[in-house]
Amino acid sequence: MTVHETTHATVHETTHAPNDLESRAPLAFNQEFLCAFDNGEADGAFGNRHTLVFGWRLSGAVDTGALQGALDDVVARHEALRTSIVRGTEDRYQRIHPPGSVELVVSDLPADDPRPRDVRAEEFLNELDAGTYSVGSLPHLRARLGRFDGNDAVLVLVLHHTAGDAWSMQVIIRDLAARYAARRGSEAPVLPDVHQYGEFAAWQLESAAGAEMGRALDYWGEKLRDARILAIPTDRPRDGGLTNVYAAHRFVFDRELTSATLNFSKAARSSAFMVMVAAYNVLLHKKTGVTDIVVPTFTSGRSDERFMETVGPIFNYLTLRTDITGCETFRDVVARTRATCFEAYGNDIPFPLIAHGNPGLVSPFADDGVAVVAFEVLQAPSEVEEEAIGGLTYSEIRRRVLPQPLSSHIPNGALWAMDVLPSGEIAGSLKFDRNRFDESTIVDLVSDFRQVLWNAVTGPDRPLREI
Repeated sequence: MTVHETTHATVHETTHAPNDLESRAPLAFNQEFLCAFDNGEADGAFGNRHTLVFGWRLSGAVDTGALQGALDDVVARHEALRTSIVRGTEDRYQRIHPPGSVELVVSDLPADDPRPRDVRAEEFLNELDAGTYSVGSLPHLRARLGRFDGNDAVLVLVLHHTAGDAWSMQVIIRDLAARYAARRGSEAPVLPDVHQYGEFAAWQLESAAGAEMGRALDYWGEKLRDARILAIPTDRPRDGGLTNVYAAHRFVFDRELTSATLNFSKAARSSAFMVMVAAYNVLLHKKTGVTDIVVPTFTSGRSDERFMETVGPIFNYLTLRTDITGCETFRDVVARTRATCFEAYGNDIPFPLIAHGNPGLVSPFADDGVAVVAFEVLQAPSEVEEEAIGGLTYSEIRRRVLPQPLSSHIPNGALWAMDVLPSGEIAGSLKFDRNRFDESTIVDLVSDFRQVLWNAVTGPDRPLREI
């Protein structure tokens, strides 16, 4: 797709011995959770495709020198982007390295391609989303700039998931835009002070001994007694000799369904997430017959305001247990799901602490015939959107519709990711392992969910069997 590429910086390897400019810190619980899915660099949490890949359309002439400098400024500002996790021994820890330069590759996109630029921009993003990026190379941030012409480009940022999360990516693009403007001599937003990820890890460990943590652990001990995460059957059992090969089935729910979902959410005094996960509970019940449903999701993990500006893997894995026994209508299911969410979010503590006392909860991860499927609605803040900063206007590519036979990976199972767009649509993806699922199974699952959601929000008081 590209005809010319220029690399503005090289990747720095992290195999060198530590020096006096490097520092050592304990792992956060989140990093310990990632270590539980360590299958080396080819697969799992530390695999070379366990990445976050986001893209933005840039309007305006891009100064690549200023962009390179701004990327390097971001790495200097956020320690997590230059932190390696030393693992494989009982003494696991994180090692913080000195700032290094980000690899920026600039590509000229073919001018004679007749297809719409939005399609070509998404294709460029998908190509990079399918790439490999070693966790052993620092910084963990990479950048690719594809130029249609002198005033229209696509910026793709790649972040290894062990170094950040979706919230972190929004912090990175905000800081990048501000530093780019400053380097161009333009008026630049003042960036807030940053508490580093090492501070977050220390705070997590200190909080683990507090009374509030004890109360939350008591809650989860009772809430998840005898519980197991509900997994779904796969088309083929896991083959230990094969690495995971993840694909992404992408889809868009139209404005009519989105409007009906948002309107019912408001009427039910619930978030769109609560309504969609309630519909997912109904779908799982229809497919499995189970009424005691445990669905995993993710939270930002940023319950302490000090870490709103922190880059790092702060996300938390959260289990939502909803018993829909006796529910007669979808409105009943929403009420119970809403109560589950309020309780869970009010006791949002590191998942490893919860799982430690309840090994049966996570036992489906070890079952070769089923897959744990997480469900999330993306809610990271977007502070840089359609705003001119330093001569550039940034527009995130969120409406993605092109299927991906090869995508970035997740450590295990499958993942729904839903996003309510400003256009009045819901964009989504269902990421799955092609070695375990047929694509037709995934397409049918999304189609079934769409139908359940439509039936539910347009007829919330109908008998549940008709949803």
